[in-house]
Amino acid sequence: MAQPVADGPITVLVVEDDAVTRRALCLGIAREPAFILLDALDCVKSAMDWLAHQSADVLLVDLGLPDGSGIDIIRFCAHRYPACNIMVITTSSDQDSVVDSIEAGAAGYVLKDVDNLDIAHALLQLHTGGSPISPTIARKLLARMRDGKKTNDVAPGRNLDTTAAQVFLTKREAAILDLIACGDSYGEVAKQLALSVGTVQTHIKNIYDKLSVHSRGEAVYEANRRGLLQMDQLKSKAQKTTSP
Repeated sequence: MAQPVADGPITVLVVEDDAVTRRALCLGIAREPAFILLDALDCVKSAMDWLAHQSADVLLVDLGLPDGSGIDIIRFCAHRYPACNIMVITTSSDQDSVVDSIEAGAAGYVLKDVDNLDIAHALLQLHTGGSPISPTIARKLLARMRDGKKTNDVAPGRNLDTTAAQVFLTKREAAILDLIACGDSYGEVAKQLALSVGTVQTHIKNIYDKLSVHSRGEAVYEANRRGLLQMDQLKSKAQKTTSP
């Protein structure tokens, strides 16, 4: 299994209300030496109380919780701890839930019913700059982004979203943005563009500043909203990734 880039152990917080699923997730995390499981909680209130006083490197959260939505936890955590990597694990695959989670700050979205999901591998991928997304979710996101682009194309008098200031990306920034939209990790982006990981991170920081966002998921969503992504290239890569 790939080792994390960061020094020291990776701390993880799990929020999942189903006891059987929660135990399975905890066991999967405990088997990976790179992780330290800080806590496993079962509702929005307990998660909010926990996050009010401390953070983790990675947050793994369900959406359908008994006292509310996991999206509220994502939003709170992303705002309070921008460095925390957040991944959704849920049974919900509807587009609104996916988009709302990404807008709130999630960088990964996987389904519970995926056969033989290696949760430790997915969390390592998330922590090292990737965006683990179940193939079903990736296809729905691409469909929504493609439909949104068509709507913008036919809207009279509008080339881009007129409610936001126009953003100009350099060719290098645009290339990096397209790659992270495909779910590539910082290391994979660096390799493909013959750059150092540090240089890629600097470009990504500049992209975040230009788009006024704080996470990969927000950057991809905002870039698509502004018409900055090369949708044909993203669709082609997603089809290759999800094909058997």
